[in-house]
Amino acid sequence: MELLILGCGSAAPTTKHLPSCQILEHRGKLYMIDCGEGAQLSLRKHRVSFSRLVHIFISHLHGDHCFGLPGIISSMGLLGRTAPLFIHGPSGIELYLEPILKFFCDRLPYEVKICPHDTKQMACILETRSLEVHTLPLNHRIPCAGFLFREKTQKSHLIAEMAEFYKIPVSLRKDIIAGADYTCPDGTLIPNSRLTKPANTPKSYAYCSDTAYHPQLIEQIKGVSLLYHEATFMESECKRAIETCHSTAKEAARIAQLSEAERLLIGHYSARYTDESGLLQEARSVFPNTIAANEGMTIEI
Repeated sequence: MELLILGCGSAAPTTKHLPSCQILEHRGKLYMIDCGEGAQLSLRKHRVSFSRLVHIFISHLHGDHCFGLPGIISSMGLLGRTAPLFIHGPSGIELYLEPILKFFCDRLPYEVKICPHDTKQMACILETRSLEVHTLPLNHRIPCAGFLFREKTQKSHLIAEMAEFYKIPVSLRKDIIAGADYTCPDGTLIPNSRLTKPANTPKSYAYCSDTAYHPQLIEQIKGVSLLYHEATFMESECKRAIETCHSTAKEAARIAQLSEAERLLIGHYSARYTDESGLLQEARSVFPNTIAANEGMTIEI
């Protein structure tokens, strides 16, 4: 897994930060998370292939998380896309997109498939051979859900050198990968542990923006490899955070700490901050393994 930050600001774009947008790459597939204004220009700037993008996940229908969709949909058509594009978002996203598709994009050479989901309960909304994507109910002013990307547990790897050494028939190798031992023609038993090595530990990524402090998340993201949690305000603006259903940097860090996340990535900064060092310092005072998002940043998970 690898995460690219395309935008980590909040509602009002600034000269420093763009609205929310990220690209998660997993095994060659690209997943966009939120699509704020300027997303397609950022894709160009960072040389991200439009054609490799198949799924877009929208957390909620505030403009700083979805105003970039019309431009990307249109540009994909101009670029000759033929593969379907799947857009996952809260119930009601079709009311936003369908008029745009009808008015501006009625002759697209590809199909846009709108996939609404319920934001009130955690559910699996996408499953591939190696990955599951679940919604994470959040606490915001309008229906909003984050997303948990979790790798599936993989089977053990057969050690090629050992397979050749014991001349294991190809027809038996699938069983050995599944956990079977191997019996040589002379009756010698070779334990599975000598023939295989464990698969890599599954990785996971949780995206939680926008939300007030929401303890219900803790069990849902327990032990996540990387947690992105909004940190719109510093503690000095906690009243404003409560009024707008956003989080402070310390609250984001508290969620990371209690959920036993390996790392915390903060973002969705209020435009009032020209320097995020104060937000980062506050978060690290609670959860030291915190980093601050910035446009163009790439994080290996």
